Amino acid sequence: MQLKTLVDIAGWSGTVLVLGSYALISAGKLQPRSALYQGMNVVGAIGLALNSGWNGAWPSAGLNVVWLGIALFAMRRNRRRATA
Repeated sequence: MQLKTLVDIAGWSGTVLVLGSYALISAGKLQPRSALYQGMNVVGAIGLALNSGWNGAWPSAGLNVVWLGIALFAMRRNRRRATA
């Protein structure tokens, strides 16, 4: 399999994960502080940032790096609250 194909798969997988997590939150099927929701955003943002960067879409890559940072921050905060 070519590297370009893998990058495309990462991008489409990221799209499915980010949109899926948003749909599940909107439908009330997930809670915003759940590890699954944040995990879907982390993995999705990585896939989208990788694909965007590879294709030179730097604004989109930057957006997804920030999205990743927000999700990681939320996961860390939620873990701290759970142990407190």
